[in-house]
Amino acid sequence: GFLFAEKCPPFPRTEFADITAERYVPGTELYYECDSGYDRRSGDHPGIKCKREQQGASWAYSGFKCIDKNILLSMGPVTEVPFTQEPESKTQSPAPQKQEDFSDFNQKDFCGPPKALPHASIKVRKYYYMGQELHFKCQSGYDKRPPTFGTSTCKKVNGSIIWTPLDMQCTNDS
Repeated sequence: GFLFAEKCPPFPRTEFADITAERYVPGTELYYECDSGYDRRSGDHPGIKCKREQQGASWAYSGFKCIDKNILLSMGPVTEVPFTQEPESKTQSPAPQKQEDFSDFNQKDFCGPPKALPHASIKVRKYYYMGQELHFKCQSGYDKRPPTFGTSTCKKVNGSIIWTPLDMQCTNDS
């Protein structure tokens, strides 16, 4: 892993809000979860990982698909050409040891939003890493009282890693 990629604490549960991220810190792992009625082929790996490459960070995909369960049942075992990925043996150049400051990260140091797959939603596996920014927006019906959206960033303050406080609360109070 990356030495500077420190784990963020679990995000405090935010009710009635949708959470999105426009970019992800290298090291972040997400996974696809199939909608109900859909399933993955056995052997398909739902995880994707944001990897730092020479030319910038990018997602490593595994060719995952969500398929209608009824079709899956009729398909039987699939012998498919395995998904080929960049050979892992490519030695990564050692990362500089200095603590990086996320304010001078470039856009290319982050992965953008992963591609949307039909019949699947994206979940975070395990945790976010320092430098991650999340956007919150109240779900409709709970956005009576401004501010109805906000941003929280995972950063280090006085030696501890925290999520910056959100000054919004999604509620259906009139």
